[in-house]
Parts: sequence; C-alpha cells; structure tokens
Amino acid sequence: MTVSVRIDQASVEATDLPLMSVRSVSKFYGQRIGCADVDFDIWPGEVLAIVGESGSGKTTLLNCISTRLTPTAGTVSYRMRDGEMRDLYGLGEAERRLLLRTDWGFVHQNPADGLRMTVSAGANVGERLMAVGDRHYGKIRATATDWLGRVEIDADRIDDQPRAFSGGMRQRLQIARNLVTAPRLVFMDEPTGGLDVSVQARLLDLLRGLVHDLGLAVIIVTHDLAVARLLSHRMMVMKDGRVIEHGLTDRLLDDPQAPYTQLLVSSILQV
Repeated sequence: MTVSVRIDQASVEATDLPLMSVRSVSKFYGQRIGCADVDFDIWPGEVLAIVGESGSGKTTLLNCISTRLTPTAGTVSYRMRDGEMRDLYGLGEAERRLLLRTDWGFVHQNPADGLRMTVSAGANVGERLMAVGDRHYGKIRATATDWLGRVEIDADRIDDQPRAFSGGMRQRLQIARNLVTAPRLVFMDEPTGGLDVSVQARLLDLLRGLVHDLGLAVIIVTHDLAVARLLSHRMMVMKDGRVIEHGLTDRLLDDPQAPYTQLLVSSILQV
C-alpha cells in the first residue's frame, strides 16, 4: 500500500510541472509593439485561449512561442520528453524542426498553409508518421485511414488531394495531420476562421472531443469568445500587444474586471 501511495505522489508531482514557461516575451517591429512582457505557463492537458481583436498581438505571440518568430526579448522554455526544461531559442535549428514535426502540432487558419495541396490526403497524414520513423507502407496507410475516420473524412477519400476538399474537410485533414504523431502541445491560429457557422460548430465539437480524449495541451488564438468558452480552461486577453487580463475562462467571461474585457464580452460574445 505504501508503494502505491508513493507512485501516486510522483505522478501528481509530474503533472504539476508546466509543459511550457513563457517569461517576459516581447516582439518589436521598429517602434511598433507586436507583443510586450508576456508571462504565462501551460500544463499538460490544459487549453489556453489567447483572445483579442485584430491587431492585439495574439498571433505575434503565438508565432514567438512556437519558434516561427524570434522574440526581441524574453525566454520560452519547454519541458522535453526526458523531463528537462530547455530554452527553445537555445536549441539548434534541427532540434526545433524535430519538435515541430513530432512533439508539436500547428493548425493554421488557412488549411492550405498546413497541408501539401498536391499530394493525397493519406500522404499528408503519412508524412508526419514518416518523420517519427515509420517506414511500413501498410501500417502508415492503415493509421492514416484510421485518422481520417476520426476527423470524419470517408476512407474512400484517402487518395484524393486536399484541393478537391471543402474548407471544412481541409481543416479536419490538417487536424489529422497534426495529431497523428500524438504531440504533447498543439498551437492553433483561428482554426474556425473563415468557415460557415454550421461547419464551425461541427469542427469545434470534433476539436473538443479530440483534445479531451488525447489529453493535449493546446494554445489557441481566437477573436471569438464563444470558441474560447467552449474549448479553453484559461483565457488571456490581449490589447495593443499586452496582456490586460488572465484567468479561468468561465470566471473571466462571467465576471470580467478590465474595461476592455467587459467591452469584448458585451459586444462579441453570443451565448
């Protein structure tokens, strides 16, 4: 019995460690602020929404913490699979690329930015599997078929190219491509943007189920507070490149403290 208790305590301690720590991250474009002095942690299995209107700095921040942009100042540390916390910008280029192909996913607003449009749906998913060492064609195809089913794409579309798909199907394919390698952290940049309302609802339902089932940590950028409420545990509100309010999603949306957040909630959120 004593051994069992010790194991449980060790497990709790492991989950209490953040997966990523962001400290004083700033990005300047000359005199213009992209984002400034941003601090936060994200834990395994947690969904953090970064919200704000266009130009608030949320996408700049997402690109900085996902190594797509180099910040002007600050640090971004990530807990590797061996448990070591590493400064992302102290990693070599090859190490960062490996993270992006394996341990991370990045879901773009425009699916064409996250897919190879001239190869088949199955090949789009299979490429990620090959990046982690899979070489058996039959197993790769079987896994790709399984994941197409999980994102509600018929198996008989596996050899079709994404350019033959609708916008919603492309987005679901991009999600399958990103999640097939069981990443620990997924970045999402306005994943429902540009989609019809009915397609958005279906995609959000799918995302919520996958995030829950797989225990993913997710950082999602959105201007839609209804998306933030549905998907996220915590929310961070940005304005003019700075974080002006940060807290549990339901508390922040039900009882916003900052005047800007109050304005967003009253003018945008439809519940």
